Amino acid sequence: MDFDHDTVVAFSKSWGLFYLIALSVGVLVYVFWPSNKKRFDKAKKDILDKDDTPWT
Repeated sequence: MDFDHDTVVAFSKSWGLFYLIALSVGVLVYVFWPSNKKRFDKAKKDILDKDDTPWT
């Protein structure tokens, strides 16, 4: 099978699209997974608590 430029571009565009969609779904599942809520709440509080003190 001979690969010309158009074939490679079409293959890359289609599989790249599927790859990015799968990656986005994976990130959304990770973010909205119920057991990660404590971790994200702790990170939200920690970064705000450290900003209240002056730099030394």
